[in-house]
This record gives sequence, C-alpha cells and structure tokens, in this order.
Amino acid sequence: MTLPPRSRAADRARLIEIIRERSYMSGVEIKLASGRMSNFYFNLKPTMLHPEGAYLIGQLLVDALEGVEVDAIGGLEVGAIPLAAATAAVSFARGRPLPAFFVRKAAKGHGTKDLVEGLKKGETLAGKRIAVLEDTTTTGGSPLKAAAVVQAEGGRVVRIITVVDRQEGAAEIIKAAGFSYAPILSLRDFQ
Repeated sequence: MTLPPRSRAADRARLIEIIRERSYMSGVEIKLASGRMSNFYFNLKPTMLHPEGAYLIGQLLVDALEGVEVDAIGGLEVGAIPLAAATAAVSFARGRPLPAFFVRKAAKGHGTKDLVEGLKKGETLAGKRIAVLEDTTTTGGSPLKAAAVVQAEGGRVVRIITVVDRQEGAAEIIKAAGFSYAPILSLRDFQ
C-alpha cells in the first residue's frame, strides 16, 4: 500500500473520522478518571491501537513538536504508552528520532522498582527536555502527574500535548502550572 502525500489537515480530518468510529461515545452517563460524570466519552485506546489511527496520531504529535527543542517523549501509563511508541516511530522515519518512555502510576514492587520505564540501563531524564503526551485530557491531572515525575527525575517539561482536549478546564490548569500546552483535537471537533 502506498500512502498518499500527507497534509496535516487531511491527517486531522481522517483521525477525527477514526475516533468517531472507534473511540467516541455520547448519550451515556460515564465516570471519568477525573471523578467527574459525563454524557460523552473518549476511549482512545481502540484508535491508538489501530494501524491507521496510530500512524496519524504519531504524525500529528511529531507535527506538534516542530520548532520545539525536545530530547524525549513520554507520559503516564497506560494512555501515553501507545502514543509515545507511535510518535517515536514516526519521529525516526522523519529523521528526528525521539526516544520514548512512560511513567508508572506507582513504582513496581519487583525488579528495578523504576517509576520511569523505557530508559536504557544508567540513563535518566536528568537535564533532558521532555514533551509529555496524553490521550484525552479533562482536568489535566494525568499529564501533570507525569510532569511532576519528570521534574523529580531532573527533566524539564517543555510541552504537554494531548490528542483530545475535552474542554473542561485542562488547558487553563496546565498553563497555570507553568507548562506549554498543545491539544491536537478538542471536543468541538466532535460536535
């Protein structure tokens, strides 16, 4: 299969279609990770794990990092794992390889007991410029948890990027915490 020439607008439009088909629900009452109740829901895992969905997300996340000096990408498990992997692969294909990692919600109780996974032995985030990735953002809690771990490990968060901003305060909260914030899509793209 040969891919057509890409454009951000076309990639964005196609990603919206895939998310609508695979990952968006409305008219249901559901409890979110933030604890809030909502009548719409984005479960991006079916999109992030779909071949075309992963490809498009990786393309758009690398696009969102143009002009940003960044040494590595990652975020909080589980949502950021497929995002970081797709973005790392696309970044390599574009000649700007960005290593990926993920932050555990709690350090594992065995083995190395690391909170940050994906780094080679002896490697740390100290002194590195990091982009934190997130699948869906409501209040910004998950990317801010990841950012706190990155900072505790000596890294500097240069941007937080989410695939879908639910437009429920995350942008304001993340910016108030002192971080640059860049959503790829937002709720308005699905209304």
